[in-house]
Amino acid sequence: MKLVLASASPRRRDLLARLGVTPYRIAAPDIDETPRRGEQPRTYVERMAREKALAVPRAGDELVLAGDTTVAAGRRILGKAESADEVRAMLALLSGRRHQCLTALCLVGPDGRPRLRLSASTIAFKQLSAAEIDAYVDSGEGLGKAGGYAIQGRAEALIRWMQGSYSGIVGLPLFEARALLTGAGYRCG
Repeated sequence: MKLVLASASPRRRDLLARLGVTPYRIAAPDIDETPRRGEQPRTYVERMAREKALAVPRAGDELVLAGDTTVAAGRRILGKAESADEVRAMLALLSGRRHQCLTALCLVGPDGRPRLRLSASTIAFKQLSAAEIDAYVDSGEGLGKAGGYAIQGRAEALIRWMQGSYSGIVGLPLFEARALLTGAGYRCG
């Protein structure tokens, strides 16, 4: 079987490499990622992973693996920050409080049936000063990242506590990915 990674994220490729897995091909799906009115974060992230996996054309000998990561402040979905102002607003919201990082993975195998796994982690930022938020915004690191931050970068020094999967917060929970792949008969290295 050949693995298709339904993501252009270099972080997801790097994380797969930790499992000894190199995708046969990369096919980033183009789907509407707008949350539905009233949609809960868990439902949203699982729907996104499923839609991404099903949007990628698949040959009979291919497995398609897709993932989606979102940050949830209560019931509020914090998607990818598109501007410095969004990064600033998200960090101000997350400052000094706990939030969840949810990453859903979906694997579509030869039978065409989507299989889902969810990684849920809890993170607590320290109380951030305006200067700390400004410095992080100026780094540019939070642009394009769910919740406006990247734990694998400078933001890690601002996190006072976390529980869950570090790789899941980065964007591809290794335990869940390995379970999905091996369950479908794919051999991880």
